[in-house]
Amino acid sequence: MLAGAAAFTIMGACAHGLRSRCDWQVAMIARSAIPLLLATGMALSAKAKLVLFGPWNLWMRSIAGSLSMMGAFFAFTHLPISQVLTLTNLYPIWVAVLSWPFLGKAPSLDVWLAAAIGVTGVVLIEQPEGEGTGYASMAALSSSLMSGFAMIGLHRLKQIDPRAIVAHFSLVSLLTALGALAVFDHSIALDGLADPISVLLLAGVGLSATIGQFLLTLAFTHGSPARVAVVGLVQVAFGMACDVLLWGQPIGAWTMAGTALVIGPTAWVMLRK
Repeated sequence: MLAGAAAFTIMGACAHGLRSRCDWQVAMIARSAIPLLLATGMALSAKAKLVLFGPWNLWMRSIAGSLSMMGAFFAFTHLPISQVLTLTNLYPIWVAVLSWPFLGKAPSLDVWLAAAIGVTGVVLIEQPEGEGTGYASMAALSSSLMSGFAMIGLHRLKQIDPRAIVAHFSLVSLLTALGALAVFDHSIALDGLADPISVLLLAGVGLSATIGQFLLTLAFTHGSPARVAVVGLVQVAFGMACDVLLWGQPIGAWTMAGTALVIGPTAWVMLRK
């Protein structure tokens, strides 16, 4: 899980590095297309059954996951990596809250308290001393909410081969990215993609995401899901290191305090029974 968290942090760093080279939609296309090719190839080589139309929960996972990815990549190109990873890692609290209407499991008082503390942390991160910028921060928060929906859908797909789930999700997210490219404004000419550095960064986005997904799957299938998920929160620390070492981005006191208020309750929600 540590290696998987590092891989996803590299993905975020590559996406952040592309912010002046291409629009976020193009980075999302790379994030979707490369895993689609690899997951489909792995499924076919293992003779696993691919699913195109599938049950409603499969579509819920893929559509919600695609919307989550869209919000995350928009945020990665507008905010420091650590801030995006902090906001998107709120999804375990959303899962606990969404389990009420979808799974019939009402959140206990400590979950509501954790959610309130997490929201307080978000407010602190968005103080003037922080690095937040409205739309991008809302996109990152929306990404965490959509991840919650995606996890609820994934919970009900144990009967489908994981490679088929990844392939379906990657296909839907690729179509979503192409739609976003057509619908939303894009200000950077695609001619710049011929630059070798841009190509390397785009490849880094797709390959690191694929490796991270593979390592995450190994971790969750061999260890305690709650404890493995808590280890995954180290992404925030990795992101802070990237911000400081690669871009010289200072980490303010309000941002540090807000991050602690987000990560602490999130870890508590994941560790509780």
